[in-house]
Amino acid sequence: MTKDVIALTPAMPDTMALLAGLHAGGPDLSVHSLAGGAVVQLRTPEGRPLVSVEAPVLVQTPGEARRLLGPHVAVPDVPFWWTETRAVSDVPEAADLAGSFCGRLTLLLGGTTWPPDAATLRVVEIADGPGPQGDDATAYPDTDDAFPAVDILTDSTAVVLADRPVVALTAWLSEVLRATADSGRALHIVTPPHARLSLPLRTALTGPPNRWVVQVPEGGYYDGLSGAVLHWRDGTFTPALDAGGETMPAEGFARPEPPSEQQLTLSLRTLHAPDAGLVLGRCLELAWHHLTGAPPAGWGTAEPVNLPWSPRQLTALARDRAPAPSHLLAVGSPDRPAIADLRVTRTRTGVAEETTLTLGCAADEPPPLDALEPLAEALVAGPGLNAMLVTLRRARRDLTAPAHLEGAPLPVSFTLGPTDVRAVGLPHARRPPLPLRPTALGPATAPAVHYRLSDGTSPDAWTDLETLTRHLRSPSDV
Repeated sequence: MTKDVIALTPAMPDTMALLAGLHAGGPDLSVHSLAGGAVVQLRTPEGRPLVSVEAPVLVQTPGEARRLLGPHVAVPDVPFWWTETRAVSDVPEAADLAGSFCGRLTLLLGGTTWPPDAATLRVVEIADGPGPQGDDATAYPDTDDAFPAVDILTDSTAVVLADRPVVALTAWLSEVLRATADSGRALHIVTPPHARLSLPLRTALTGPPNRWVVQVPEGGYYDGLSGAVLHWRDGTFTPALDAGGETMPAEGFARPEPPSEQQLTLSLRTLHAPDAGLVLGRCLELAWHHLTGAPPAGWGTAEPVNLPWSPRQLTALARDRAPAPSHLLAVGSPDRPAIADLRVTRTRTGVAEETTLTLGCAADEPPPLDALEPLAEALVAGPGLNAMLVTLRRARRDLTAPAHLEGAPLPVSFTLGPTDVRAVGLPHARRPPLPLRPTALGPATAPAVHYRLSDGTSPDAWTDLETLTRHLRSPSDV
């Protein structure tokens, strides 16, 4: 697996500190700038990549290092600088080179490294030689600026090898995802079984062509999200089929019992009219405060989420990127696990804001289901709401995804906003062919309708939601 080493320093790595780190391999190594300067790569004199260094990130959000690196990391007080390095997997000395680079940074600037025992100060000698090459793969694609630090690149797939407690949607991985999509390739991330994915990265890898590939120590691979046994064929990971042509489940993927912890997920959609004074993130902030008692702690475009929460700054970034869409993240305080995905898109009539907020609940911590209807009413009366779907699943409270089966999400409630209620007609919206009593919310002149479907334990709630959706899409009978 590729070796990742991270330097966490209270002071910014300036030019002199970076130069000192880059000399960890001696004067013979060359330095190359990739991805518009976002990545610096150390290479042998023959041009073979060894270590890639991402641009330092100023982290101002408490708890991010421990969320992504584990609870036993000695983390500087916020704000601190996060400098991430990746050593190639096929050169044994490259991992020592990454550790020496980060060790030199912390020697000059203070702070610590992850893993704690990775930091060294010695000059690392590299024995250059031919890297592993395949008929269909470039083991170190050193000439493609769009794919810095990718481990294997084929005509169809970019493969990244990773071994860390939580593999997150870093700025570098976000760029790799964009580059793979632009080139028509898939991104396959290969990890050992003990690794977990952050919720944003799990969402990004859900569905083809991207995959989370788990490498089994005894040999073989399986899909970390579906459990299907995989094999490497024609330059990509594909499902291995049995004699009947069916995919095979990996042994051990399904656990006898899902975890007793739970995740409550709210999916909200709001359409805003074009307005120079529009402030985005208000629905998210209201929902977060309503369910946790506090606003989000931070926001950003990748992990670690590094900026203090600010709807106005978030709006300014989305406005600067328009008409291109924006994909943003938000996290909560360390004592209340919560993370959100916010997508902002320009439409023909205004701005669409799609938010997915997930809260982690401990086994002895009931999810706040009774707060959902008051929240829906507050959203309708405040920043506006087009629709909200709430689901509940048995899964880890820390909101990371393990490489085994967890509980499936089950619908809890659905809220239809005033605009869509007006389109289908209030009498029609209030009479679904289901044994439930929907509630009208908001002013009588422009009501929303809230449907409580279940307590999050009934699989039949999906059937009820499908019935409700079909009913709301049918012509009104008034």
